[in-house]
Amino acid sequence: MFLCAGKMESFAFAQTIGVGLVECALHLTQLVLQKNPEILIFIGSAGSYDPTLPLLGVFEANAATQIELSLWEKKSYTPLENVIVAGDSPLGGICVNSSNYITTDSNLALQFLERGIAYENMEFFSVLRVAQHFKIPAFGIFCITNYTNENAHEDFMANFKLSNAKLESYIKEHYAQYL
Repeated sequence: MFLCAGKMESFAFAQTIGVGLVECALHLTQLVLQKNPEILIFIGSAGSYDPTLPLLGVFEANAATQIELSLWEKKSYTPLENVIVAGDSPLGGICVNSSNYITTDSNLALQFLERGIAYENMEFFSVLRVAQHFKIPAFGIFCITNYTNENAHEDFMANFKLSNAKLESYIKEHYAQYL
């Protein structure tokens, strides 16, 4: 089953699950209980913590973290599991961080990169957590719309339509069997 956040990131062949960690977890749990899918494939945009990666590049991931910026400033901690890998190991070592907030400080963004986390997407951690709970294989396919800096929102707005088109083309080329 293909999944997407919805709103600006919608696809005719994907189920909309909501924006952010909470909406995603709630709506995806309902979908899983109703439809009992064999696999979950999330598609969406991603911000890049690495300013050397090309905008509008497409990548796949099966690992996610849920880390807030305050952790890097030593102003918070969590007793919760905040790393999930669906499968035996991360696809190509790629890990995506999820938060309900978009990073706009390029210096703090580098702290993610230094720890092997190259991207951020608001929903992916919730997708993997729900998949883990129900023992469903899952991964994500993303397109880089912006860098995590002061221009993150403007760059996302400028690139999301082309990102959606690139993702749709990628799905048709590599995953037509699931359409």
